[in-house]
Amino acid sequence: MKKKISVFLLNENNDSSKLLAEELAKNENVQKIILIGKEKQKGEYGFIKSESLFDWNTIKQIAQKTKTDYALLQIKDVKIIPGQFFLERFLEVAQSVSDGIIYTDYYEMRNDKLMQHPLIDYQLGSVRDDFDFGCFILIEKNVMHKVSENIDKSLKYSGLYSLRLAISRKNAIFRIPEFLYNIENNFDKSLGEKHFEYVDTKNRGVQIEHEKVVTEHLKKIKAFLRPVSKKNDFNRTRFDIEASIIIPVRNREKTIADAVNSALKQKTKFNFNVIVVDNHSTDRTPEIIEEYSRKDKRVIHLIPERGDLGIGGCWNEAVFHKKCGKFSIQLDSDDLYRDENTLQKIIDKFYEEKCGIVIGTYQLTDFNLNEVPPGVIDHKEWSHKNGHNNALRINGLGAPRAYYTPIIREVKFPNVSYGEDYSVVLAISGKYKTGRIYEPIYICRRWEGNTDSSLTIEQENRNNFYKDKIRTIEILARQKFNT
Repeated sequence: MKKKISVFLLNENNDSSKLLAEELAKNENVQKIILIGKEKQKGEYGFIKSESLFDWNTIKQIAQKTKTDYALLQIKDVKIIPGQFFLERFLEVAQSVSDGIIYTDYYEMRNDKLMQHPLIDYQLGSVRDDFDFGCFILIEKNVMHKVSENIDKSLKYSGLYSLRLAISRKNAIFRIPEFLYNIENNFDKSLGEKHFEYVDTKNRGVQIEHEKVVTEHLKKIKAFLRPVSKKNDFNRTRFDIEASIIIPVRNREKTIADAVNSALKQKTKFNFNVIVVDNHSTDRTPEIIEEYSRKDKRVIHLIPERGDLGIGGCWNEAVFHKKCGKFSIQLDSDDLYRDENTLQKIIDKFYEEKCGIVIGTYQLTDFNLNEVPPGVIDHKEWSHKNGHNNALRINGLGAPRAYYTPIIREVKFPNVSYGEDYSVVLAISGKYKTGRIYEPIYICRRWEGNTDSSLTIEQENRNNFYKDKIRTIEILARQKFNT
């Protein structure tokens, strides 16, 4: 007996949704098609009136109208062309793996060329609200009915997010590594826009709801941590230097002088040094650092013996150096401190709150220090009560980051060049208080030389998968702590 599908399509782009509905209606596996939108259009298809696919009421109606074996949900409003045996392959895999959600890779038009758009596998740590499922998810009827009954009825934006987290607690989420449909006119936002979307003030209500949903999820999987109250005794280890500004660098002859100057200009009530970890640069970077080192004894030019270090490995070299200070403070090689008071403000925050880590607020600029959107990134979604839990949902936590050196020596950075900072902040924030500075104290310059500029889809996927893996490790650690 053939399995039947109820198809739910977004109806904001009327022409493309009509064409897609007509195409899918020809398939013998499709029992009914329901359009989701703000206004009902004339036609033979069912309709769900909704302001948003992501509210609780829309999810409830989708579940109620799913009488077939499966529900296929369109979750991105773009023009879609089904591939060869699109639905048949979805059903074949669904019946084989018996999972809660099935999604698949796809093709997209980029620069007038049909290109592959692979996605990444879902894992325990894939709890961020922007996980990319592509344009369709297939959900088994009984799973949909059971889970939708328990979705919080107050959710205006997080119904779909709540649904998939709930499904993931009991059922696997499975990716088909095949390109089963095509996207034309892909209106997805750029990586930079998506990365900073959550800091937009107009999205504040969405973020509060998402935090509520992920917190409840962490409680149900026993990975929730109570507020941190532990305070540090900064006298437990003796240091000759109070603070070290740490600058990992490789081939930044265009920016390294600006960074070192910014560090040396800091006005403080304590002694500090600048540890520049030159990761075997092949341009003029070593010469520039060495010149500073000769002129100012505070500048330590550190060249690792190892040749296999990423940014995290360079940080480890610095924090374990005998001249590293009591506090280790970030300065990227193409960034700047906003003024000469940044370092003092950070150290004051450590002593004020007895915290293990301090995270600041930064301003985005171009190379010439002209502000670029969205401007100031303050991460005010953080709270002392729940920030260490909500941190598992978001991709960034702010800059500059500063650490009490004995703690970072215990935790250690993973030897990678992406996500190393996120990893240690997750680990530390769950055990020690995190101090926050919500005024801009750091300038992050965006230019073509940034390591995260112009990434390919494969590079984005590799980065996202690794950060999800970091979350997986942290969730497992918290579950173990809670047992």
